[in-house]
Amino acid sequence: MIVGILRVRLLLREARTLKDKRQVIKSIKDRLHNSFNVSVAEVEALENRQLAVLGLAMVSNETHALKKCLGQIVEALRVHPVAELLDFEIEV
Repeated sequence: MIVGILRVRLLLREARTLKDKRQVIKSIKDRLHNSFNVSVAEVEALENRQLAVLGLAMVSNETHALKKCLGQIVEALRVHPVAELLDFEIEV
């Protein structure tokens, strides 16, 4: 069993309140879970209305498959219309 972890930092420029932030983050989490079958949680910067740090986890029996899927998730976040990807870390 191989576990892959992805940590992403997102900038939400248009979030005026924490409620705005929660709406965007919920949408991102639901989309990633449904598209990639990955577990997603907001792990840091919970009270910052414009910064979000998400932790994603995935389990597989192949390292290559994990790296490929986590890379696809990063690319999907790069082109997100509202959230700007600041940086990311992948651990397998």
